[in-house]
Amino acid sequence: MNLGLAILLIVLALIAGLVGGFFISRKYMMDYFEKNPPVNEDMLRMMMMQMGQKPSEKKIKQMMASMKVQSEKKNKKK
Repeated sequence: MNLGLAILLIVLALIAGLVGGFFISRKYMMDYFEKNPPVNEDMLRMMMMQMGQKPSEKKIKQMMASMKVQSEKKNKKK
């Protein structure tokens, strides 16, 4: 009976560790991407130039603002 109980406890600890690790890493990545967004103004400029557009500062600021608003709406839904 002791062997069965030991195996059960090991399996439960493994499952709890996996679930806890998943949620901790998910929270860490969400905070990281909130502080360090994957797209910045320089990237937008490069993308616009590659598409054949001449990026104006006003257009860059508008795009960054719209991305920020969209990100905030997405976070509020959660």
